[in-house]
Amino acid sequence: MAGRTRRTRAEDFLELVERGRRGRLKLYIGFAAGVGKTYRMLEEAHALKKRGVDVVLGFVETHGRAETEALVAGLESVPRRAFTYRDVTVEEMDLEAVLARKPQVAVVDELAHTNVPLCRHTKRYQDVQELLAAGINIIGAFNVQHLESLNGLVERATGVTVRETIPDSFLKSADQVVNLDLAVEDLHERLKAGKIYALDKVPHALERFFTQENLSTLRELALREVAESLDRATTGQQARAGEEPQGKGGGWGRVLVALSSHPPRAATLLRRGSRMAGRLNTDWFVVYVETPREAPNLIDAEAQRHLLANIEKAKELGAEVVRLRGKDPVEAILDFARSHGVGHIILGRSHQPWWKQLLGRSADIRLLREGAGFDLHVVSFDSPQEERRP
Repeated sequence: MAGRTRRTRAEDFLELVERGRRGRLKLYIGFAAGVGKTYRMLEEAHALKKRGVDVVLGFVETHGRAETEALVAGLESVPRRAFTYRDVTVEEMDLEAVLARKPQVAVVDELAHTNVPLCRHTKRYQDVQELLAAGINIIGAFNVQHLESLNGLVERATGVTVRETIPDSFLKSADQVVNLDLAVEDLHERLKAGKIYALDKVPHALERFFTQENLSTLRELALREVAESLDRATTGQQARAGEEPQGKGGGWGRVLVALSSHPPRAATLLRRGSRMAGRLNTDWFVVYVETPREAPNLIDAEAQRHLLANIEKAKELGAEVVRLRGKDPVEAILDFARSHGVGHIILGRSHQPWWKQLLGRSADIRLLREGAGFDLHVVSFDSPQEERRP
């Protein structure tokens, strides 16, 4: 017994040592292009260099803005790597070169960017994760609309579909988050002065993405997201100091998203779960119950593919995915929820026949009837106003 205890403690210490070797991550978040994320990162890089810190530019995009380009001068920049894909040459961050250079700090811009398929990782934030694992500290930036859990909300609120996203778990892993706030009127002035886009593109931008309403919505999201990040950081500091974190699990309970094998709009359920867990500063689960009729050898290939994709998306959003087996999904979900401190259960509205719903046999009706002690959130996907405002 004593030997096993010593071994466990040694393994725990080794884990702490390994964790300590990881780089630190600082993120600048903005609500739109032109608020000054790259500019501020470059200013910080100059300040670090003056203090004797070995800092390099891993990838910085100035977008031709004169003020930003002026700050690149005097800083070491790792040359980009050119990839030719389908007869098109694209320049990406040279991950291997940054790893070989191994600076104390690397500045990496536009973290939601999708790399050309010839790169090692699909997304630039994944490049950053490898740099962090190698012990390189990172200063990075992205706009709040690129957060995966906000994807549906941003589309409904602004009418703009954001294709490139970053999982919320990446933001939650940051050691420091800075919001670059700017009054919408000031951003409009910068836009009209040609400091964000070329003057010929300004009218189109003002009519589409840069409307007063869109920018106000995104600004509110950025302010809220950073505030929640600060709350999470405070909770983490309390936990490391041996204090009882305020709200972690707490009286509100954890969040559970009930997932079926092929639910329509599963991404919406997952984003809702991620947002709720973030606001409550608690853990969350995605639970899938495999019934005898849904054994892997019985469900079709398309349903299996969708299920695996949804499970992967849940992991990206920071959920703990749990796969249960049982004849009765409702009973299995409630048993798991009661034994794991769950306070909130999120599920989609049932699409079962009307007669099953009338008899109270659909999953959502049964959970409402049998789930005493839980807050049940039944998500409807029909209303165009769903998640209209943050």
